[in-house]
Amino acid sequence: MQNSPDSFNGWSNKSVVTEFILLGLSSSRELQLFLFFIFSVFYGAAVVGNILIILTVITDSRLHSPMYFLLSNLSFIDVCQATFATPKMIADFLSEHKTITFEGCMSQVFFLHVFGGSEMVLLVAMAYDRYIAICKPLHYMTIMNRRVCTVLVGVSWAIGILHSASHLVFTVDLPFCGPNKVDNFFCDLPLVIKLACLDTYVLEILVLTNSGLLSLICFLLLLISYTIILATVHRQASGGTSKALSTVSAHITVVVLFFGPLIFIYIWPFESFTIDKFISVFFTVFTPLLNPMIYTLRNKDVKEAMKKLRNQHVGSKEAF
Repeated sequence: MQNSPDSFNGWSNKSVVTEFILLGLSSSRELQLFLFFIFSVFYGAAVVGNILIILTVITDSRLHSPMYFLLSNLSFIDVCQATFATPKMIADFLSEHKTITFEGCMSQVFFLHVFGGSEMVLLVAMAYDRYIAICKPLHYMTIMNRRVCTVLVGVSWAIGILHSASHLVFTVDLPFCGPNKVDNFFCDLPLVIKLACLDTYVLEILVLTNSGLLSLICFLLLLISYTIILATVHRQASGGTSKALSTVSAHITVVVLFFGPLIFIYIWPFESFTIDKFISVFFTVFTPLLNPMIYTLRNKDVKEAMKKLRNQHVGSKEAF
């Protein structure tokens, strides 16, 4: 760490902190070794599961539809969400000095909000897709054409990037003049801001408002969409009702798992709880793992496509 008496006199001056110390999930060496193996398995399963969904959607022509196109993009975001911090957390379980450079810390802050914001908007796009499919089935392929789907995915990434950049634009120039211990396994923005050598109350309000507003808008759109969808499904008496309900219930489950922890965070925005670390683990490890499980276990088409992909792989091996 370098020290300069003039480096934190103003907002725009560079930070004297060149690295942050991540306190991680536990200080117990035995528990860290246990967590190393547990999270290695979870991370591997999350990455493999989501990549398998992407490959299945790409290779099976029966899954070349708007719903599965959006699902494969959700899987890609989940791979990114699981990768931006988890590999370092796993490596840190075996390291005595858990440090991260200033640039690395800012990168984690940026990518966390890019992937989180993009996933929120993409979940809204998936709800819109189900709304059109169930409430306006005759116009589905006309409305949800490839161009519209590509635009929806592009908008989700654009909003995620803009959302993250709006946080990062002031965070990188904050004067960090001494305290550098982050009580988590990655650089969580509220914890990093608290280390700045100035009154951060206004900044915390801005961060809360920025993230809270995006979360609230997406949650309300999802709530309205699925309320209309469930009401429509309830009125229908066709044979496809049960399949539609199964698909929608899988989407709703993912939405609840994603926004449930967010609701907890915004109920107590300025308090720090031990459960905050659990929520961080849930977002970065468990959510990317649960999503492929939810969509594959409840989706007959995906399961059949995966069996076909597996049989083709086994057959090609036997050919050699």
